[in-house]
Amino acid sequence: MLLFGVSASAGAAADEPFLGPLNTVTTVASTVPANGDQNPYGTAVVRHSVGELRRGSVLVSNFNNAQNHQGTGSTLVQVSPDGAVSLFAQIDPAHLPGPCPGGIGLTTALSILPDGWVVVGSLPTSDGTSATAQAGCLLVLDSHGTVRETIAGDGINGPWDMTARSSGDRTELFVTNVLNGTVAGGGSEVDRGTVLRITLDRHGDEPPRRVATTVIGSGFGQQTDPAALVIGPTGVGLDDEGTLFVADTLGNRITAIPDAVKRDTDAGTGRVVSSGGNLNGPLGLAVSPCGTILTANSGDGNLVETTAGGDQVAVRQLDSSGTPPGAGALFGLAVSLDADAVYFVDDATNQLDVLH
Repeated sequence: MLLFGVSASAGAAADEPFLGPLNTVTTVASTVPANGDQNPYGTAVVRHSVGELRRGSVLVSNFNNAQNHQGTGSTLVQVSPDGAVSLFAQIDPAHLPGPCPGGIGLTTALSILPDGWVVVGSLPTSDGTSATAQAGCLLVLDSHGTVRETIAGDGINGPWDMTARSSGDRTELFVTNVLNGTVAGGGSEVDRGTVLRITLDRHGDEPPRRVATTVIGSGFGQQTDPAALVIGPTGVGLDDEGTLFVADTLGNRITAIPDAVKRDTDAGTGRVVSSGGNLNGPLGLAVSPCGTILTANSGDGNLVETTAGGDQVAVRQLDSSGTPPGAGALFGLAVSLDADAVYFVDDATNQLDVLH
């Protein structure tokens, strides 16, 4: 998930958890657009108004179509804080400006770059099953919701989640990939999940162009799953020190890749920050304004706050529906612009909710 305003030390955060005053969950709006797409995944807060994007609103990507087939969702919706919903983009796989192997199935990989460029991942299927999953791509849309470019190949293989950092005309995307040998594994764990740093250059009104791809993480567990399509390294978040935190879902842990912005070597799965305890198959991940790590569990409906030093300092229940409550429903997380709330999607109810 995209990082918003990390500034304080993790040590200070441990004295007063970011989640401390946040105890109420409120539904903002349904994320189902007119075409019936379901299963909201990616979540990103709009920082600046440009084109059709409105400051403070939340972009949400949908992974399933109206028939609830995974890996076939083609829409991005924009939700205002007061619950107004509009269609930002409906992507036609037959009319793309470049390659995207397999078509369109929009994932949790969603970031908004300067000047209103939106990058979203696609891990497509033809029938909603993992047997037909293909490599997909990253789609680059302008601020009016038009796809202007695709980024495919060179390590992109099932882009599952993403965060970004921009400086000047350069953006670094940090993308997890979950299809490296996964389908061939037939449900067995395959430890080949990767984290790529993809460097983009922006020039005027032209869409950002990829200039480099670096593998900075590898060896993460991944496997196909009938209910979840695929399980692998999901949420990513970057702190002020340039450390990238990864939600290693199958490993039930959070790991850290140091010097992620500049490193030119593969850190493997990185350093283990925290495992077990309140973690229960972490999916969505965001870094809080005080430098702590927020992760949403796939095994229950809880949000867990962990310091960079590994202490789990707070837990909040986000979802009480289902059996067990919240299982597999919590993917995208994003901290509000005022840093006083956390937006999250609930796949079980097809809603954008907020913890405040």
